[in-house]
Amino acid sequence: MAKIIVGMSGGVDSAVAAYILKMAGHDVSGVTLRVWMNIFGEDSRCCEIDDARKASHMIGIPYYVENCVEEFNEKIIKKFINDYISGLTPNPCVECNRCIKWDKMIETADMMQADYVATGHYAHVIRLDNGRYTVKTADHAEKDQTYMLYRLTQDQLKRTIMPLGALSKDEVREIAKKADLFVANKPDSQEICFVTDGNYAEYIEYNSETEVPGEGNFVDEDGNILGRHKGIIHYTIGQRKGLGIALGHPVFVKEINAEKNEVVLSLEDALFTNEVICGRLNFLSIPGIESGEEIRANAKIRYHHKPQAATLSMIGEDKLKIVFDEPVRAATPGQSSVFYDENGCVIGGGVIEKA
Repeated sequence: MAKIIVGMSGGVDSAVAAYILKMAGHDVSGVTLRVWMNIFGEDSRCCEIDDARKASHMIGIPYYVENCVEEFNEKIIKKFINDYISGLTPNPCVECNRCIKWDKMIETADMMQADYVATGHYAHVIRLDNGRYTVKTADHAEKDQTYMLYRLTQDQLKRTIMPLGALSKDEVREIAKKADLFVANKPDSQEICFVTDGNYAEYIEYNSETEVPGEGNFVDEDGNILGRHKGIIHYTIGQRKGLGIALGHPVFVKEINAEKNEVVLSLEDALFTNEVICGRLNFLSIPGIESGEEIRANAKIRYHHKPQAATLSMIGEDKLKIVFDEPVRAATPGQSSVFYDENGCVIGGGVIEKA
């Protein structure tokens, strides 16, 4: 029997994770990290405290709330806003996992003298023969969440349990129904937790502490002006709809140039590339890649991208080049690329800088 702290969001996945561990005989406590609330005092979908408290009570485990609002605002929200203003498309959930959720859960576990932390993520935590910890893809690929977990550290992973890696979403809901948990049919959250309506641009305009870039020029790949855009924060690489410009043929966002306040438009063929450059690297299954070494992997460039065969090599300190066997579409600066081995274990990942 281990003492385990379960991160409770108020949803069905974390509730079932806690229930499974409780039924296995472990000493389980539920903890919700309050990371954000709106102007009406309502919590985000990542920390619905009333539902998490009720689920914990039904499971029969102690329940606690930790306030992380200030840290979340400083480390996640401000970075999200500044990245968009800089022409990037960030992954705030990836950053939050490492520097808010896991840091705070392990701090809480240490305070409560708990052995492990657990979450409702669909993934496996494994220790490899080389002694390193990594995450392995869930048994049901449609729910796999390893992409969001690649920035976790070795110290964080060795203290982590993920009980749902072998289960489908339907199986999780069925367990919740049999346990009479009221969250059994609760819908999944689809948006970033602090942008509840999905309108990123409006959120940035309202919450930015610095001036938000205004209108600028749409240009083609040669720099010729095509029309006016309403501000770079309204666009992302690969976007076609909502451009507000008619050129007589379909065009797509190829590049966002924050320095010139320009949005570069192109035909769809120009969105494809074989090479992607990443920085801010984090390796899991290996300590790193040596200079001059090449590693074969399957890499994905966004959460819903199917991993594709590629070769990885270092091109400088904390800079990695991915050469895909087949071109990939709309690799987006600010998003993450995650690399997997042939067994579905995460080798590592990094933030896309250039495609």
